[in-house]
Amino acid sequence: MVRRSALSSVLLAALIVTASGTYASAGERWDEIHAEAFGARTIHDGRGIVALTAPYRPDDVRSVPLSAEIALKDGRTVRAVSFIVDENPAPVAAVFRLGEARSEIRLATHIRLDQQSDVRVVVEASDGALYMVEQFVKFAGGQASCSAPPMGDPDEIAANMGKMNLTPVGAQPTGSRQAARARFELNHPNHTGMVLDQITLHYTPLRMVSRIEVRQGDVLMFEMTGSITLAQNPVVEFDYTTGSAAELVITAEDTDGAAWTQLFPIGPAG
Repeated sequence: MVRRSALSSVLLAALIVTASGTYASAGERWDEIHAEAFGARTIHDGRGIVALTAPYRPDDVRSVPLSAEIALKDGRTVRAVSFIVDENPAPVAAVFRLGEARSEIRLATHIRLDQQSDVRVVVEASDGALYMVEQFVKFAGGQASCSAPPMGDPDEIAANMGKMNLTPVGAQPTGSRQAARARFELNHPNHTGMVLDQITLHYTPLRMVSRIEVRQGDVLMFEMTGSITLAQNPVVEFDYTTGSAAELVITAEDTDGAAWTQLFPIGPAG
């Protein structure tokens, strides 16, 4: 198991930040997040390196798709990718730490949006340099998503917890050593600890997806550290190269100590 990094530990620490209903301005909020997650390190303009895709006005604030396409063209590789939502109670939504040397990668996930906010992708290169792009996302109205109850019947949610699905995205490669893309889905409520049960008047205890690890055979592709900002039933889309192994091995863990592992065939090894 990969040891949790100092950066990814910020995700759990961020859970102590509460939604008081009063937020600092976007600039002040980002300054706080910058200092907490990255210290005094300089973050460079990531345009030309990182392309962030996010809806300006999402259809459902409980599950907002964010995706990042990253390319380093000077010999460096990507070490880590962080998705950040400034105005959420836990702003660092997810940190992906890569286990293989890659100069290009595409990653996507779904987040909860608690109110209108800047969303950001911060990329760490192999030499330690940081690059960032950001985009403003409007709040479409309704209840703040971090305090909204999970969608679906509670008994059904509990019965399906930990079930996994992996589906191909786009056209499938016909030979070995070709680029492919997959969408991983995990059944999990990702309880925020901020939902008030209207019958018991108690808060539903925190139970979030803390870690997702993806291996291609024995090779670690990435480890993702999660937070309550990830949407219910977390989704991760990622690209990989066919032929190096015949299967993907995916492990998910949550803060209650539960862990699930499943093997997904992806074709013959080259």
